[in-house]
Amino acid sequence: MSSQTQRQPDLGAVRQFSVFVENKVGRLSELIESLAKADVHVLALCLVDSTDSTIIRMVLDQPEAGERVLAEHQFAHDMNGVLALEMPSEASLKEVSDILLRAEINILYLYPFLFRPSGRCGLVLRADDQDLAAAVLQRHGITVLGQSDLAR
Repeated sequence: MSSQTQRQPDLGAVRQFSVFVENKVGRLSELIESLAKADVHVLALCLVDSTDSTIIRMVLDQPEAGERVLAEHQFAHDMNGVLALEMPSEASLKEVSDILLRAEINILYLYPFLFRPSGRCGLVLRADDQDLAAAVLQRHGITVLGQSDLAR
């Protein structure tokens, strides 16, 4: 990547889990409890439901430990890379979407972090071209975080 920044995060390191569960009462609670018992914290969360099933997308502070928990408790899941963005305020959402529009990069989905220790706003973003999206956003002063930035 050719963008010049003061700090170069490992852009491929932010991992998102997509957990596939039955759409029934208590499944999210079971998942969160299983992670909590292993001292794994959910940093960002998004649920997409249908009649029979739900996809729970989440970013964890300890992805390796989280993956072990998911496997041990037989939660069907996969993992992929996402962009984690830090912004000064919620008003920056328009700037992010405008930057990606001008670069003709499609946003597949995005959702907020539950909190950021720095007090700044955060977004999880998946684009049709992750590397280009990260480079373009950084060139425009948007902070792209790496997995180590998310550790508690």
